[in-house]
Amino acid sequence: MSEIEKTIPENSIKNNPKIMRAWALYDWANSVYSLVITSTIFPIYYAILTTAYEKKEYVAETKQWIDVALPHMITIFGKQYHPDTVYGYSLTLSFLIVVLLSPILSSLADTIGNKKSFLQFFCYLGATSCMGLAMFTGMGTVWLGLLFSVTASVGFWGSLVFYNSFLPDIATPDKQDSLSAKGYVYGYMGSVILVIICLVLIQVFAETPKQAAIYTRVSFLLTGAWWFGFSQYTFKHLPQFGQVKEQLPKDLVLLNYKNIFKSHTEQGGFFEVLKDNFSFYFDVFKQSFRELFKVGGHLFADKNLKFFLSSFFFYSVGMQTIFLMATLFGKREINMAQDKLIMTLLLIQIEAIIGALFFSWLSKKIGNKNVISITVALWIGACLSAYYLNKENPNVEYQFYGIAAVIGLVMGGLQAMSRSTYSKLLPQDSMDNTTFFSFYDVLEKIAIILGTFIFATLIEYYNNMRYAALSMTIFFAIGLILIRFMKVKNNIK
Repeated sequence: MSEIEKTIPENSIKNNPKIMRAWALYDWANSVYSLVITSTIFPIYYAILTTAYEKKEYVAETKQWIDVALPHMITIFGKQYHPDTVYGYSLTLSFLIVVLLSPILSSLADTIGNKKSFLQFFCYLGATSCMGLAMFTGMGTVWLGLLFSVTASVGFWGSLVFYNSFLPDIATPDKQDSLSAKGYVYGYMGSVILVIICLVLIQVFAETPKQAAIYTRVSFLLTGAWWFGFSQYTFKHLPQFGQVKEQLPKDLVLLNYKNIFKSHTEQGGFFEVLKDNFSFYFDVFKQSFRELFKVGGHLFADKNLKFFLSSFFFYSVGMQTIFLMATLFGKREINMAQDKLIMTLLLIQIEAIIGALFFSWLSKKIGNKNVISITVALWIGACLSAYYLNKENPNVEYQFYGIAAVIGLVMGGLQAMSRSTYSKLLPQDSMDNTTFFSFYDVLEKIAIILGTFIFATLIEYYNNMRYAALSMTIFFAIGLILIRFMKVKNNIK
């Protein structure tokens, strides 16, 4: 037993195996969204439904004919946009919503002491939105598909604000690296299993393109059901962590629908309670952003946190944007077949498991700072390689596989190390962990807003994604420089 563990009371929730397992298993539940909806099946389905037709083009250098997909344009306010541009902007919108909501909701969670309830709300929003994607059947319902894509994204990323904030609550610093990596491993494993099930339905059971489309929509239903169902274990065992304050309205009507139907006689009647509620929520709204800026100032006053968070922002612009747009890149830029593309992304997930475990082990040898530096440098190499991909090259698929192999290895490692490094740098045993992680998540979402906006705009301007991929190297390079300024703290070398 470590010296840190010896100082923890026996009745503490920290390092409780059942609680830590329940926390990690939420990754198993929600990561199917990341793989099925964000990375593989939905983007490919979206690309297929927004493709008008394919034409043959002859490449003189290779003396081969290649297929080139021509998309349906989407009209917005009288102007036509490339469907990939609209998809990128829809992601930008979803993260903008999360950025606006996160400070308010995390402030409520810290005030009321019910962050598990907020975790549940966003989980259920995301899960039902995944099911709603089954209603997207063609260009006639493209806006419905984009709407549920946005709300599913809000549900997923909104839940992570509260999910991540439990990490320092339930584990001591010496356990946080391994627990963070364990969560990602569970997530990668669960998502791979579901994607294999979906692939069997689409590739094996479907005999016609129409049946394949039906089974694809069934996959969206299965994703929502998986997320909803497996999260119940987490909600059963995860504590309702927080300290409930005394100065709350006597009945939180807007957070408990059952209270709406009460008479509230003892509190002066329903409208008196409602007035108290609105006053309470308005104060929370004012305080939330004030608190966010205050927390940001507090965090950036620490030099290590300043350099880490600055680095995290810049490399997150590249990492998260590429993660969100990689499938469309493979489909549009090199017109890779659906089955090959999904299998490639599936192998990336399996590699990410290895990467999370390997870099977690490596961090004990060379420290978190050096591990993050190595993974960011590998991301730069992957982006540069993506820029030089040429669909007219007969070996372009093999080149894509090589880039995917690098991305798969570093993706899991960088995500896990970022979360645990931040957790280690925070003040220990703080009751403001939700607010701290809200700032972390807001910073990440602002990075994604910037990244997806730049990516989508460059697609619209150049009509290809290679320049967009190249632009991400700038952000990775800045992130790499900044992380090197972080000084050694404990085992963060």
